[in-house]
Amino acid sequence: MVRYLIGAILVLLAGYGSIEAWPLLWGPALSIASPADNASFPDGIVEVSGRAARSALLTLNGASLLHDQSGTFSSTLTFPRGGSILTFAATDRFGRTVTATRTVFVP
Repeated sequence: MVRYLIGAILVLLAGYGSIEAWPLLWGPALSIASPADNASFPDGIVEVSGRAARSALLTLNGASLLHDQSGTFSSTLTFPRGGSILTFAATDRFGRTVTATRTVFVP
């Protein structure tokens, strides 16, 4: 009886450990809510927002972008006339990086 109890506890601990380690195995995730790709902004003011899950560093075109503990970020940027390419990069504490690109146009 004691063997089964110890076995059940070990299985529960292994399951819990797997659930807690799962995000570390996946690496960072990046979701851009705004701007939409190929969007046009007549006034040149662009709101960027989204979520970078499991990331230690978030950058936009190489410059740091602040995000909260849950990974949510939001910023307002001004662009000159013409096209601009926005490259978002989220890097986790193990150096794994994911990127997302958006193109915006200011007429």
